[in-house]
Amino acid sequence: MRIDIPDGADPIPYVWGEMVPDIGTAASNFSLAVYAHTTLGLNEFEAARLRIAQINGCAFCLDWRTERDGRKVGEDFAEAVASWRTTDSFDERTRLAAEYAERYAVDHHHLDEEFWSRMTAHYSQAEIVELSMSIGSWLAFGRLNHVLGLDTVCVLPRP
Repeated sequence: MRIDIPDGADPIPYVWGEMVPDIGTAASNFSLAVYAHTTLGLNEFEAARLRIAQINGCAFCLDWRTERDGRKVGEDFAEAVASWRTTDSFDERTRLAAEYAERYAVDHHHLDEEFWSRMTAHYSQAEIVELSMSIGSWLAFGRLNHVLGLDTVCVLPRP
């Protein structure tokens, strides 16, 4: 870990809550809201989330699987996300979610009209905003936890 944690302190609540309580609490609430209030389908949600986890290298995020109504994506889903361009496991919305997450994270200056034409053919404007906010949350907070070495001790509380 890159941050000194007092003996006996739980690293995530300490860093996110005690060290910078005004910022950390707001960030935590935003992060939890992405899970609690999403309207996106589980496959689209997880395709975008896992692609960001793969890019960030966040150990916890790579192992985490969002559960919704007792369902989680299958064991081979993460592999399909990594090969989103060629997998035959995804419908167009799921493929676009993975593509958008990757491009948002590593090539956002080149989201061209061709890409947006495909996105708007499959996602409403509200869904695009929601997906963008979700991706932003995962990119920022997954990367923060990885960079600070917190991703090996991270636990996501239930909303």
